[in-house]
Amino acid sequence: MTSKRLGGVIAAVPTPVTENGEPDTARFLRHAEWALDNGCHALNVLGTTGEANSFSAGQRIALMEAAASTLDRARLMVGTGTPDLETTIALTRRAHDLGFAAALVLPPYYYKGVSDDGLFAWFKRLVAATSGSAIPIYLYNFPQMTGLTFSPALARRLKEAFPDRIAGAKDSSGDLDYASELARIDSFDVFPSNEAALSRAEAEGYAGCISATASVTAPLVAKLWAEPTNDDALEAASSARTAISAQPLIPAVKYLTARLHDDTGFALPLPPHMPLTDAQKAALDEIPL
Repeated sequence: MTSKRLGGVIAAVPTPVTENGEPDTARFLRHAEWALDNGCHALNVLGTTGEANSFSAGQRIALMEAAASTLDRARLMVGTGTPDLETTIALTRRAHDLGFAAALVLPPYYYKGVSDDGLFAWFKRLVAATSGSAIPIYLYNFPQMTGLTFSPALARRLKEAFPDRIAGAKDSSGDLDYASELARIDSFDVFPSNEAALSRAEAEGYAGCISATASVTAPLVAKLWAEPTNDDALEAASSARTAISAQPLIPAVKYLTARLHDDTGFALPLPPHMPLTDAQKAALDEIPL
């Protein structure tokens, strides 16, 4: 594995869609370029904020191809996890072939209550099947969505078994004690989802953050990464995140992206997400961007 390690502020970017639900690659690229030009060190493409699990494998690959053809691939992490192993393998191989810096992989999230041994066996097969496409893999811990948690023991076991493939984790649990425990695993890069954690990055050993709200607050978050002891930067980034997270998160990020670019075409979410109400929009309009 020779890819440069990712670090710093990574925005989990939304996926604009057309009226018929297809990825709108032109708008996607416009916002991705804005994020990279305004403080983001890298982007997480087709994560939760990118509504990856609302798209078919073909739609995901089309967006991956558009991103890889235009953006700096060394600054791109892409979500490739699905409930079935075959599709996850195919997407992960394609990510490697397109030159993405890393793959972000959810656990197989349909079956709940499975053992660490079962999850280890699943990831072992993924690593083996992509041995010829040895893209770094980050574990995506989001128990509120998946019903599964990568225990620290499992994360350590995977890292020790596949040290050249398992690069770290994105932790969206919100539990910074858990994130800090993961960060104590040798050569295991941990990215909490809350940008406020950047104020503790050096002390806790975080590699940065991967944040949905950073997609629209990138300049604020970049300042916090550069000046982690700057209380004003922490307050500004935290206040913006709190206000955005008070609304349905994915429609809120899409609405603010539309506001940022003065283009309502960015705002359309995919069902089951719904457009924001006028009251929700008004609350978000109070956020300075």
